[in-house]
Amino acid sequence: MEHLTVRRFGSVLFLVTLIHGVAWAESPYPGNSASLRIAIVDPNRIVEESPQYESARQVLTEELSERETTLLDQQEGIDRLQQRLERDAALMSEDELQRLQNDIRSRTRRLRYEKEELQADFALRKNELRTRLVKQVEEVVAQIAREKGIDLILTDGVVYFSERMDVSADIIERLKREFADR
Repeated sequence: MEHLTVRRFGSVLFLVTLIHGVAWAESPYPGNSASLRIAIVDPNRIVEESPQYESARQVLTEELSERETTLLDQQEGIDRLQQRLERDAALMSEDELQRLQNDIRSRTRRLRYEKEELQADFALRKNELRTRLVKQVEEVVAQIAREKGIDLILTDGVVYFSERMDVSADIIERLKREFADR
């Protein structure tokens, strides 16, 4: 793991050096190096602190809670039938016993299918909301970069950066304002 961190840092350092070299090479004054403004963003912090993320999480929870309640009710119905089977099996006719066992199997299959469908729907909906949030964050990052004259914004894999390079707080604040304006 330590080797991976060093490799990632080396890649970032190489990238920064390469970009700085290109910026210097394209400078109209070859004797002077172009000033390159670099910033860092912490994507985890942005996600955790953005109101858009919290709103999306609440939407998902509300959408799924009703369906989960329905599934729990179905499971309770199956449990009641199973208890009845265990309690009254000796008193039932062969036909009644067979019908009850078939009913339990059928309901169990249906419940399993509906749980799988719920999980698939949840994953799809989660991806939709994440994609929307990522797009919005990317737009805000680009706006902040243009406003502050930042040439390069890095994320993940950076071993060290000073707090003055971190523009995450600016991005979060902008996301909060946009959320409040909706």
